[in-house]
Amino acid sequence: MSDLMNSPAGKRILSLLDDNSFVEIGEQVHARSTDFFESREAVLRDGVVTGYGTIGDRMVYVYSQDPKSLGGSLGEMHARKILNLYRLARKTGSPIIGMLDSTGIRLEESMDALQGLGMVYKAMAKASGIIPQITAVFGSAGGGLSILTELSDFVFMEDNAKLFLNSPNSIKGNCEEKNDTSSAGYRHGKSGTVDWAGPEEELYSEIRSLMSFLPDNCTDEAFLSDPNDDLNRTIDDMAACGRDAAAAIVRMADFGEFFETRRGAGLSMVTGFIRLNGSTVGVIANRREKWGEDGKAEETFDNKLCVKGIKKAVKLVNFCDAFSIPILTLTDVKGYCSGKCAEKYMSTQAAKLLYAFSTASVAKVNVIMGECYGSAGIIMNSKAIGADYVYAWSNAKIGAIDGKHAAEILYDGKDAAFLKEKAAAYDELQGSVASAAGRGYVDTIIDPEDTRKFVIGAFEMLYGKDNFGSKKKHGTV
Repeated sequence: MSDLMNSPAGKRILSLLDDNSFVEIGEQVHARSTDFFESREAVLRDGVVTGYGTIGDRMVYVYSQDPKSLGGSLGEMHARKILNLYRLARKTGSPIIGMLDSTGIRLEESMDALQGLGMVYKAMAKASGIIPQITAVFGSAGGGLSILTELSDFVFMEDNAKLFLNSPNSIKGNCEEKNDTSSAGYRHGKSGTVDWAGPEEELYSEIRSLMSFLPDNCTDEAFLSDPNDDLNRTIDDMAACGRDAAAAIVRMADFGEFFETRRGAGLSMVTGFIRLNGSTVGVIANRREKWGEDGKAEETFDNKLCVKGIKKAVKLVNFCDAFSIPILTLTDVKGYCSGKCAEKYMSTQAAKLLYAFSTASVAKVNVIMGECYGSAGIIMNSKAIGADYVYAWSNAKIGAIDGKHAAEILYDGKDAAFLKEKAAAYDELQGSVASAAGRGYVDTIIDPEDTRKFVIGAFEMLYGKDNFGSKKKHGTV
């Protein structure tokens, strides 16, 4: 163990796992002789430390590339060590965590190294949807190694890490000083492909926190045996929290514990995991405001779906469905973001969200907190596409379009007083909670402060819904 403390790879593993729980596998493995390595002395571990241990007394497999040993470069035997972990993880049904810090493919081994990387790709693809896969980037993960993060379910980056398929300086008209597309800030806050980025000392606790919400595999359940938080607890300020869905989610959750995923981009959509009466639930919510610690709005958003927000919602729905985690949506949306960039991808991404909700067989509960208009409202887990139970706050607005715009279209050319009268009538007859409930599109109208207990009741009623599904339905990529 003291030997491991002398390498960055070993220190990272020991910092993540429970004390004295790590058991190394393959310490003596080293590269075979090749055309360029014939006279080289054997380097033990071949640039990667592999083994198993526990996080919160739960078994996990972990590998960590060592930048101090062969630059952490991926060669044939390096890849085989990772493949061996995947073989064991799938056999035992345990999560796997990878820590990347590498100069890339080991050029001295050429095709042997490249084929090794390809086999790691395949192992990750086959494990997708069977065991949770987490990747953390500490140093550099470039070129083909960057694809490992996209094959993972969750990605973490240390502040100074680099993650790139093409380096910034190789992109025409770009440079690292101008736009560092490999930085943690860009990957987390711009591209939205990283769940969390920050200091190394906080990264380990973030992974451990996430692990506490996840099942070990697709046949397991994620719950606490003794939740202790009152399932009938009311939330006095819930109505005010409707503008920042993250605040509403925290108040609903057992003990206020919420792990937010993809938290740096697409901020008008909030995704992550909470526990309700001890059971893990995936949450997807529309957000109008992002509050600071003082409870005041730091950023505001139109309650419209954006491309980045939809992407992170799709990612979470697919993961939850693969691992039998119930899904809760908090809906407040009136349309789609518009613009040239959004128009390129919006309908495609909207279709993916629609498809994800429609095909997910886990328990799905929707709470309409504010507005729910048009097809944007439909694809946010409406009853039309398969929600099992739909609640609506008493002040919610539901319909094809709001009354003002409906009156302007239906009575074009009429005076303002007439349009105002017709708008009010349209909202009452076609856009109110009562009219939606009367048609069966809403199951129960509730007061905001009672949201937690009603949602818990719905999930308890739906418990076991997914038990008849196959062990593996699909991957999560």
